[in-house]
Amino acid sequence: MSNSLQDMYIEMVEKALGRYVSKLRCNDDSVLKAMRYAALGGGKRVRALLVLNFNRILGGATNDALEFAAAIEMVHAYSLIHDDLPCMDDDDLRRGKPSCHKAFGEAVALLAGDALLTLAFETIARNTSLPAQVVLHAVQELSAAAGSQGMIGGQVVDIEGRAATMDELTGMCMMKTGALIKCAVRLGCLSANAQEHILKQADIYADAIGLAFQIRDDILDIVGSEAELGKPIGSDAQQHKSTFATVLGLEKAQTLAQKLTHTALDALGQLGVEEGDPLYEMTQALCSRTK
Repeated sequence: MSNSLQDMYIEMVEKALGRYVSKLRCNDDSVLKAMRYAALGGGKRVRALLVLNFNRILGGATNDALEFAAAIEMVHAYSLIHDDLPCMDDDDLRRGKPSCHKAFGEAVALLAGDALLTLAFETIARNTSLPAQVVLHAVQELSAAAGSQGMIGGQVVDIEGRAATMDELTGMCMMKTGALIKCAVRLGCLSANAQEHILKQADIYADAIGLAFQIRDDILDIVGSEAELGKPIGSDAQQHKSTFATVLGLEKAQTLAQKLTHTALDALGQLGVEEGDPLYEMTQALCSRTK
């Protein structure tokens, strides 16, 4: 991965998040502290990087995509706050430090997640460099990806334990994890005014890499290092959840993740992205990541 370009993108997103979250005012500062704690607490910034890299490969201007990249990270941060709550996955650690509800209490954490979600749409609406119709389209994309037909719908299936077969797991993961990743790719395309045939190839990429990303998560929950991941491992087994790693076994699950990664790389090739490009290298790295 071209660390210099990706690191530059991450720094830009961190600064944007800092601006949008830090300038907020509230009668009770605890919820703002919780929002900053979650949104500025590090992380891989995969979704933001997808927005900015697709904007780049399609000839867009980085500044046109920055609000979109920050907004999708806000939605991701909100989802992690809520995922960690006792009523959901009940996790005490996130990125190597106490999860938001352990640091601020359940009520404040819940409200901080809600506030980050609403701030995401305010942030998209701040984009004045793109046509209003494009900004509206971006709002529609993020709303659908985060809602009952996307991330929330997948989470419901997950917490109810209704996914046991390969088809059910795939459907759940395409919503829970894949919808927001696909949205990131599409926001990058929108910011560069991509044509419909470009969006079709981008969707192929996003569907493949979103599923591969989740499969790798399932594998790391079994063989990963808690110190490296920054969160407990084995939580899926403790909650008796079926995952790709348990249904297929570790070896077959990794083989499937690699096959999906090749599909994603082929789609990038159709978009003119070659080996050595930061997005190509990032895509390869996601399949073999250890955290």
